[in-house]
Amino acid sequence: MTDDPRLPAADVGVIGGSGFYELLSEAEELRVDTPFGEPADAVTVGTAGGRRVAFLPRHGRGHRFPAHKINYRANMWALRSVGVRQILAPCAAGSLRRDLGPGTVVVPDQLVDRTSGRVQTFYDEGAVHVSFADPYYEPGRSALLKAAAVMGGEAVDGGTMVVVEGPRFSTRAESRWFASQGWSLVNMTGHPEAVLARELDMCYASLALVTDLDAGIGPEDGVAQEDVFALFAQNVERLRRIVLQAVELLPESVQELPCARATQGMTLPFELP
Repeated sequence: MTDDPRLPAADVGVIGGSGFYELLSEAEELRVDTPFGEPADAVTVGTAGGRRVAFLPRHGRGHRFPAHKINYRANMWALRSVGVRQILAPCAAGSLRRDLGPGTVVVPDQLVDRTSGRVQTFYDEGAVHVSFADPYYEPGRSALLKAAAVMGGEAVDGGTMVVVEGPRFSTRAESRWFASQGWSLVNMTGHPEAVLARELDMCYASLALVTDLDAGIGPEDGVAQEDVFALFAQNVERLRRIVLQAVELLPESVQELPCARATQGMTLPFELP
């Protein structure tokens, strides 16, 4: 972490795209060093919804890092370093269900990892096995659902998001297999982001915007990047309003929640920041 004694504290973190910078007022940009290399970008700390909030662009400015090249460990460590204990993570996702069409907002409650080759733990030494049965903490999910309703559009409560390696989209066979398992969404960034947050005793919730119907259930020509990016851009303001409202609804403290005590009683190979 930087040695700057003026480093502001922020108990809420938001991870998202560049369109979320306008979320914060009285913002200050911080360069945070981590033992795991550089995060995707500087952490911007400011005020939103009466709370001190830290914003980090998941892919860096200008979408510099594709999903499989993001330094997820550095991103999570940087947020923890500035005081973050609750994270809201808006993202784009393809739909595996016809009833969840483009533009639908989903607050998932489960996650399936189908990535490969990503570093997905801080703990390469010792025995540190965090509970991950419920990847997303309920107060965060509840805040996002209530915020969506306040903003005039109901969010879908629950659903399983399967995270793939990328950068390619799924084949039709893969997509149909995912759908046959009863999974709802497919995404490229939700893992290891969520589990790394848990390993640092941070509570994490996701807000997924459906940008397309995945190949197995969608149009004959499959998923096109330009369509995905265009729909997400059209909905950035909507997602920003939901997140801003959700920040106000988050609990003041998560100290007693299981997600904030995931490593309690364990011998860690280093001190948490």
